[in-house]
Amino acid sequence: MSQGNSVSKNIIISASADGLGWCMATFLIDQGHTVYLSDINQQKIDKINEHPLINKKLFIDNVDAKNPDSVEQYFSSLKEKIASIDALINNVGIAGPTGPMESLSISDWRNTIDINLNSHFYFTKHSIPLLKNNKGGSIINISSTAGLFGFPLRTPYVASKWAVIGVTKSLAMELGEFNIRVNAICPGSVSGDRMQRVIEAKAKSTGISEEELQKDYESMVSLKTFVSKEDIANMALFLLSNEAHKISGQVMTVDGNTERMS
Repeated sequence: MSQGNSVSKNIIISASADGLGWCMATFLIDQGHTVYLSDINQQKIDKINEHPLINKKLFIDNVDAKNPDSVEQYFSSLKEKIASIDALINNVGIAGPTGPMESLSISDWRNTIDINLNSHFYFTKHSIPLLKNNKGGSIINISSTAGLFGFPLRTPYVASKWAVIGVTKSLAMELGEFNIRVNAICPGSVSGDRMQRVIEAKAKSTGISEEELQKDYESMVSLKTFVSKEDIANMALFLLSNEAHKISGQVMTVDGNTERMS
């Protein structure tokens, strides 16, 4: 039996000025929830600041998610607005470098781990007290099907996404007694600018054409197609809903059934 989703929720989404983060934000606003967004791209933030619901159901700040001081300052400011939250969506992530391990720079490795993993730690660390103040809630970590398979030439990305799943599993155990659910979403290849950049980088690294690479990526899944931002947003909405109130510690793939990664 449906329990309904009529109560407005306060939800934090990191890296949410465009792409998947913004898609999830608009879906949540349409359902009457209030979203607290952050991003590092000021130009995109300025565009969102023109939204008619800004500072009503929609709030956004400039935050460097890989900088613990920036994240701490963001939460200090946020606590002046609200004393609790219903959910956190850790959406920060980059594709990272493409290439064999021996050719990767240390700075590229560190940057990928800082953004894809450490940012989740910073946001989660500061969100947990706000979720406890709420007497429960939900954390959603955006991982990837690369967090379930090996992926040659994408080792930093894969390492970070496997780690996100480990964090999810551990936190679900740690926070269950506080009625805080923790789940991960593993998107497959998501159509859009980011996936296009991945294909371009791999084409440059391997010498294979972009068209051939896209066909190869599509052939890796049973449904033979990329997923959309909306597909991922719909899964996030379900995990945040009352219908998912007993789902925790789970890894939800939205990928068309990945059969292989290379």
